[in-house]
Amino acid sequence: MSEFRLIIGNKHLSSWSLRAWLMIKRCKVKFSEIIVDLERQDVKAAILQLSPSGKVPALKHNDLLIWDSLSIGEYLAEVSPSAKLWPTDEAARAIARSVSNEMHSGFATLRKMMPFALFVQKDLPYSEELQGEIKRIEEIWLDCRSKFGQDGEFLFGDFSIADAMFAPVVLRFQTYGYKSDNRAVVDYCNAILAHPDLLEWLNSAKNN
Repeated sequence: MSEFRLIIGNKHLSSWSLRAWLMIKRCKVKFSEIIVDLERQDVKAAILQLSPSGKVPALKHNDLLIWDSLSIGEYLAEVSPSAKLWPTDEAARAIARSVSNEMHSGFATLRKMMPFALFVQKDLPYSEELQGEIKRIEEIWLDCRSKFGQDGEFLFGDFSIADAMFAPVVLRFQTYGYKSDNRAVVDYCNAILAHPDLLEWLNSAKNN
């Protein structure tokens, strides 16, 4: 049995599971998946048998259990330093943590009005609050790319925790048909959508 076990929800429904999954894939370690059906009636009880938070994702490493996607990312960054889940530059790393935490704790309107759902097409909803959040997301992407992303396709050059945190937003934009007028934003979205690990998740999600 793999010493890493990742507890996740349905791949077509769980954006937080995707974030943790992309992080551990970046580490190139062997891990197994425990998938909890989020549509079952007793889903809370089912998850509580695996994680005290009653939510996914959670990471089991030997006898240690880590829950919450950012905590999982921080732990993986410590045990797999060669994966460079955070940028090596001190300033870039500080900003990467800032934008990751902003995504983690914010954008409630986007989550509510644009629920995560793969393989469907939905109309883009409208509210001033949602437009403001989309504008802020684009500002984050453009700022990170211009200041720290010159050496690669992602926010800080190489794929990092920050990209894992925003990858579900890119998929939401695709689901709801949102297309930015900014070429740099479009290029970043295309880079995320073409990432091999994301493509593997999407292929697996079709059968999950």
